[in-house]
Amino acid sequence: MRRTVRWQALLIGVGMALAAILLTYLALTYTTTQVPTVGGTYVEGTAGTPHSINPLLSAYNEVDRDLCALVFNGLTRFNERGEVVPDLAESWEISLDGLTYIFHLRDNVYWHDGVPFTADDVVFTTHLLQDPDYPGPPDVGALWQAVKVVKIDDHTVRMVLPEPFAPFLDYTTIGLLPAHLLEGTPSADLPTLEFNLKPVGTGPFRVAEVQTAEGEIRSVLLERNPRYFRPGPLVEHIRFRFYPSYSTAFRAYQNGDVEGVGEIQLEDLPAARQETDLNLYSAQLAQYSIIFLNLARADDLPFFQEVKVRQALLYGLDREAIVQDLLDGQGLVAHSPIIAGTWAYDPDVRRYEYDPDQARALLDEAGWKMPPGGAVRSKEDHPLSFELLASTDPLHEAIANEVARQWGELGIQVTVVVTAPAEIRDALEKREYQAALVDLALPGDPDPYPLWHQTEITRGQNYAGLDHRRISEIIETARIVVDRQQRIDLYREFQQVFADEVPAILLYYPIYTYGVSNKVKGVQIGPLMYPSDRFATVNRWYVATKRVIISQAAR
Repeated sequence: MRRTVRWQALLIGVGMALAAILLTYLALTYTTTQVPTVGGTYVEGTAGTPHSINPLLSAYNEVDRDLCALVFNGLTRFNERGEVVPDLAESWEISLDGLTYIFHLRDNVYWHDGVPFTADDVVFTTHLLQDPDYPGPPDVGALWQAVKVVKIDDHTVRMVLPEPFAPFLDYTTIGLLPAHLLEGTPSADLPTLEFNLKPVGTGPFRVAEVQTAEGEIRSVLLERNPRYFRPGPLVEHIRFRFYPSYSTAFRAYQNGDVEGVGEIQLEDLPAARQETDLNLYSAQLAQYSIIFLNLARADDLPFFQEVKVRQALLYGLDREAIVQDLLDGQGLVAHSPIIAGTWAYDPDVRRYEYDPDQARALLDEAGWKMPPGGAVRSKEDHPLSFELLASTDPLHEAIANEVARQWGELGIQVTVVVTAPAEIRDALEKREYQAALVDLALPGDPDPYPLWHQTEITRGQNYAGLDHRRISEIIETARIVVDRQQRIDLYREFQQVFADEVPAILLYYPIYTYGVSNKVKGVQIGPLMYPSDRFATVNRWYVATKRVIISQAAR
């Protein structure tokens, strides 16, 4: 009996020793770590209110565009360089003559209600865009009306253009609608559809709830799409809360009501930087601020006809100081009318660094002299004086006044006229202005034809009245050439000629700042075509984690 007890004790001791050895081995060999997992909710405050969560109607409302970016997909999408890349179409071919596009669709895509996505949805959506009563942007409707769209099979679509148009792929980034739910709907009825607040898309999130109060939408709750065709998002829900302004949304963050702010405004940046739990993400927007000079008014504005005067205006402007002092550093000096960092941008384009002495020398060479004891240059009794239109926005007014001050030091008299944005647009359309400070949004293809081609002087968007034959030839050719490298070469020449001619005064590319609580991990943003592109990496964001065992060797 005593021997049995001894054996039992021995076995227990051996077992404990083995267990200790095993635990020691495991402790030395394996460890645990926190990894992202599905779950949690991210709440964002943004300015405005949704009207139509419908990609065919979202062009005029940033809130709608934000929601559509998460709920819908197009055949294609933009990347951060402004290039068109696959989305619902996994690939495409373009004929040598640039007329025919054949899109090959993914075969693993489902609408949020479980119905497979097919070529029928592409044909249906494009027919809505082609309808003469399409209520979206007129240029979009006009483009699609000329395109012949044919279903080849369930996963192949052919589109034929009447003439080559290189920027056509931009128009295929528009989100697609489900034919099985909306078949038979006239395009004119799109704004009245119940679908607009209960949409069904193919995107990484689907609409779960729309909350209203006093007839207004106060919040929208999105939930992750478990059948998304790409690796699905980790955040389970995203809730948008809507506020009268981004400043109000920022105060909501300070009060703990939201975890992110759709855009941090310039006036809120100092306070936002003091929020230790708020991460700020900044990226360049596909926009620039510019001062148009009315080149068509040779009689009363003869100096704008002279290249040396225009070059002097640019040399005599300390744009870096404007960015630092008035924009709190939230901008990059613009050297090209093509957005910096995009595929067509020429990093070696001629630059006009601030050089007031060079500006004065150019003005003197052009015959615009400062009279003895005077403050304004003149030539042949014509003063170097003009009006600069600026909007009532405080930032634009401040920039215009600083521009006027700097040019005044060169002997150029600039009178700032502050007016409503609508009146500036009207003055540009009628060409009834002398100089005007405006912002231009140029997402996607860099095609500068509308702004600088000779045919656009009278009724188009060539508000500057630039009548330059070589520039027109370059940009006319570039919009019909299919080969990417040829287009790059043409646009580089365009930028070089533009820099030499200075037909307008480029100021800066604005910087967009996004605020997100440090509770939300994995957030990254790059250069943005639209502010809604801040969600391009949403599939990698996470708020929930789990603990897993990993090998020490794998660390």
